Amino acid sequence: MSAWYVYLIECRDGSLYTGIAVDVERRYAEHVAGKGARYTRSHPPARLLAQFPHPDRSSALRAEYAIKQLSPSAKRALCANMPAAAAATAPA
Repeated sequence: MSAWYVYLIECRDGSLYTGIAVDVERRYAEHVAGKGARYTRSHPPARLLAQFPHPDRSSALRAEYAIKQLSPSAKRALCANMPAAAAATAPA
């Protein structure tokens, strides 16, 4: 069974987008190409901030919901406090 990831993208206008995917690099490329979510089509991505692994889709969805409830500053703090090993695996 594949791991699922919750990921956060910083958009060019400074806003943040949170989503889930099995292949974050592929999904980020879709967002950059304008083929991703409606939000990132109107707010183009600037960079991938973080990705957090989860054992299954259900867990990733719950984490995505919890992160979406956070303020933008709390989301940025979450990304800044992620372990160095996770940061090293996050595609730029």
